[in-house]
Amino acid sequence: MRIGIFGGSFDPIHLGHLILAEQCREQAQLDQVWFVPNARNPLKPDGATMTDRQRCEMIEFAIAGHDAFYLSKVEIERGGVSYTVDTLKEIAANQPDDQLFFMMGGDSLDSFGQWRQPEEILKLASPLIVNRPGADPVDLSKLAAFTNDQRIESFQSLAIESPLIEISSSDLRNRIGAGQSVRFQLPRSVEKFIETQRLYKR
Repeated sequence: MRIGIFGGSFDPIHLGHLILAEQCREQAQLDQVWFVPNARNPLKPDGATMTDRQRCEMIEFAIAGHDAFYLSKVEIERGGVSYTVDTLKEIAANQPDDQLFFMMGGDSLDSFGQWRQPEEILKLASPLIVNRPGADPVDLSKLAAFTNDQRIESFQSLAIESPLIEISSSDLRNRIGAGQSVRFQLPRSVEKFIETQRLYKR
């Protein structure tokens, strides 16, 4: 199988996440997309605002009914700081016959060298690099320091174009805290869960 790994805080998961996942699934011909909420993002040392259980429940509500979307708790169950390379190693060990892909924004190419063990990441999985419509083509030569030319050439066909959906989890948290509408930015089931659990209230 071809499995796409979509990591993030998902605090909360929103329609932008789901649209991106579906674009990657379709364009890269993925059999499955795994949503992998992190235990602790190395770039966000303060951590998520909601508990692991609450974030997982929101993901389960959001992806319900989509046969190719799955929730993976691999990072939460491992605990500690969540590094992509550790997650890919664990998944690869458990799914030795499957081909792995990981989703990353085109803007992340510049900082990819600061990720933990970037060379190992590219051995374990192929990047699905998301490019915004109208943006310059993704410059995959930025990966030359971490893999060979043949692999980079194979990545060329994996550039993903996705509609520009300007929704951010932090903005949603602020809007909910201020009592403002978030309708049509979240799946309705997630919105109702947030309302009934009184999440993100100040």
